[in-house]
Amino acid sequence: MTDSKRIVLSSDHAAISLRQSVAEHIAKQGWEVVDIGPTTPESTHYPLHGAAAAERVASGDCALGIILCGTGQGIMMAANKVKGIRCGVCSDTFSAAMIRQHNNANMLSIGARVVGEGLALDIVDAFLGAEFEGGRHATRVDMIEPS
Repeated sequence: MTDSKRIVLSSDHAAISLRQSVAEHIAKQGWEVVDIGPTTPESTHYPLHGAAAAERVASGDCALGIILCGTGQGIMMAANKVKGIRCGVCSDTFSAAMIRQHNNANMLSIGARVVGEGLALDIVDAFLGAEFEGGRHATRVDMIEPS
């Protein structure tokens, strides 16, 4: 059973500082943060970090995930390889809310070299504050699920 207030965070080396800011921000909102690193600035491989976070969400260990890399794109692609994951990269609050409301996204990806900290925290808030609307959107989400 997934704890609805448990969220996994991961990044590559390019996004450690922003990931830590996001972790602190959402912990203050009552989220139990599972930060799986990395913690040192040595070059690391975003596919490994995206997949590791996605596995935590897909297994039910965490309700949601937030992942970060330089652009947000590569780590998002890695996460979406895991069955049951619907992750979108967002650089604005509207898209962050819409991926939850219309696509039932369970993970958010952010580019640390694309958005600043203030906007990133607003994007996180928009994502976490939105809920899946179901209805016609559920039919469409079912259509993108792998068989």
